[in-house]
Amino acid sequence: MPSQRINKKCKSEIYFITLSIHKLYYLFDRHDRWEILLNSLEYCQKHKQLKIFNWVFMLNHIHLIVQAPDAIAFIRDFKTYTSKELKNNISITEPNILKLFIDKNREYHFWKSTNMPKLIETEKFYLNKATYIENNPVRKTYVRNPEDWIYSSANKEKLLELENALE
Repeated sequence: MPSQRINKKCKSEIYFITLSIHKLYYLFDRHDRWEILLNSLEYCQKHKQLKIFNWVFMLNHIHLIVQAPDAIAFIRDFKTYTSKELKNNISITEPNILKLFIDKNREYHFWKSTNMPKLIETEKFYLNKATYIENNPVRKTYVRNPEDWIYSSANKEKLLELENALE
């Protein structure tokens, strides 16, 4: 079954996207790796006209509701940049883990190739996905309340930091 992709004709629409780490390995919870993701998103907001409506970073995946002039390019560039940064970070902090992400061609792949894009076509669907995103850490029992998870749009303090980074 082919991977679902963003339609080139609809690349500037609003999408719910899930980006997952290969083997769903818990990778982000240490060594400032959430900051790598956050810095990349901030860069894309400033330089690629990325609009982020909702987001959450989990231990091995991220969920986003985003819009960009070219969502396909955003995903490609985000994955490429964060892969390089993750490789550098892991090679310094946990070099033995790098072997988990080497493919048969001896290349590193941190992200799964599937992005699970879902076009946001109705307000009801948007609200459903936004609620899903912000409640994800609660469902996983990481926190009791969505706003307690620091790397989420439910955390208004972190959301203000992102908005201030744009100024």
